[in-house]
Amino acid sequence: MMDHLANTEINSQRIAAVENCFGASGQPLALPGRVLLGEGILTKECRKKPKPRIFFLFNDILVYGSIIINKRKYNSQHIIPLEDVTLETLPDTLQMKNRWMIKTSKKSFVVSAASLTERKEWISHLEECIKHLLSKTGRQPCREPAAPWIPDKATDICMRCTHTKFSTLTRRHHCRKCGFVVCADCSRQRFLMPRLSPKPLRVCNLCYRQLLAEKKEEAEADRRQTEPIPSAMQGYEPSSGDDSDKSDDEKAEQWPADTEFYTSQVSWSSFHS
Repeated sequence: MMDHLANTEINSQRIAAVENCFGASGQPLALPGRVLLGEGILTKECRKKPKPRIFFLFNDILVYGSIIINKRKYNSQHIIPLEDVTLETLPDTLQMKNRWMIKTSKKSFVVSAASLTERKEWISHLEECIKHLLSKTGRQPCREPAAPWIPDKATDICMRCTHTKFSTLTRRHHCRKCGFVVCADCSRQRFLMPRLSPKPLRVCNLCYRQLLAEKKEEAEADRRQTEPIPSAMQGYEPSSGDDSDKSDDEKAEQWPADTEFYTSQVSWSSFHS
């Protein structure tokens, strides 16, 4: 179907209509071989509260934006390459049903559909496009997706120190590594994560220590690879065994590895028990 629609006039008209809806604030979307497969309104879990967003599924990208005038004008255009997308079905909550997570290396977020059938159709079409692209390019699926941000209303206290209470004067912040809602004292550090941004990003104290430990391990591994290893005796080859030790910082204050905020029935507060 995609090959059949690729060079048709109706496909070109549909893509031009989407470009026109975003106006000057959007990027051009027409490319040779690109096909618009469908569109729909999904509810996106944003930092403050869930909000409706318009989504357009192409055979190689997913585009979404804010709705200004229903089915007429949109802004805040976001373009996600489908090669970088993985999906995860999520359980219903009291506030939102038919949820799933769209995960990429730069940003992950939760959306919900109006019905279970609509969710199945979205996921089915997305997975088909992703599968087709990966087989075509030979790339591997994204293995390190960005952490989704926990919504502000999920907690009234810092999710790290658990004693700072948020208020009008005490702001909520988000760790860019784990996505937890944290206070200023628990997130004073910045760390450069090139996968997410060219600038250092706010991280919580625990993630900062872990990132430092990982950076130290990587530097040590690079040093061992480039440093010549002298042979102890003539005619003998040096051992190829790896005798590196991991930093104790990495072991400290870890969350359970098998516990995930969005996929388990365990609330974040019970992590401290």
